[in-house]
Amino acid sequence: MKLANKVCLVTGAARGIGAAIAKRYVAEGARVAIADLDREHAAATAAELSAAGPGSAMGIAMDVTDEAAVGSGVAAVAERWGGIDVLVSNAGIQIVHPLEEFPFAEWKKLLAIHLDGAFLTSRACLPYMRKQGGGAVIFMGSVHSKEASPLKSAYVTAKHGLLGLARVIAKEGAADGIRANVICPGFVRTPLVDKQIPEQAASLGISEKEVVERVMLGQTVDKEFTTVEDVAEVALLFAAFPSNALTGQSLVVSHGWYMQ
Repeated sequence: MKLANKVCLVTGAARGIGAAIAKRYVAEGARVAIADLDREHAAATAAELSAAGPGSAMGIAMDVTDEAAVGSGVAAVAERWGGIDVLVSNAGIQIVHPLEEFPFAEWKKLLAIHLDGAFLTSRACLPYMRKQGGGAVIFMGSVHSKEASPLKSAYVTAKHGLLGLARVIAKEGAADGIRANVICPGFVRTPLVDKQIPEQAASLGISEKEVVERVMLGQTVDKEFTTVEDVAEVALLFAAFPSNALTGQSLVVSHGWYMQ
């Protein structure tokens, strides 16, 4: 097993991509802390994954924009399992508006969850990784870490910012064996994406079918959504990679939408 006894913290993991990553890690023998605003759902997901094994999981409540909540949550995981080996900063939201109509409060909310969350969780986990001589920090970016789309000024800004933060961590952490990388999925059919379809249809004045076929999948090679399992496989690669040969990098998982 690639992650036997590794301690992993995955934020936004009660459902969607985060839950799929947690499931993949547990299947590889990891001990996974499922951090989410929804404590009950996190605990239920953790119980389900622990029952499936061979690894185990625990659910914890965490608001990734709250410095104290992040610090206490990370400390609780490290105390229970003896450290932190892998951080997956996955918590995120989507808000769409034309730039001129984007409410400042919503701009700040989105950036706080994506960027402040990545910063605070990384800052809290890094000392444990340094102490034990290594670790992996993984940010959930997006094709929008590389490309822009209308209506998504805050999201595109946040996802671009994660690339810079990961590269800084890769350089600062290298001497202690700490790697930092970014996963950049295309459109993954999750509740977050489903919510965007009618919103973008209304904003762009097109049908929901056109949003899916033209806006979301129009630049893929096969008109297919990326799956949560696809993303989880890349998260496993980054978590289990054995050296600093793979650090400060981003990997696009998008059925060919955006090719580097």
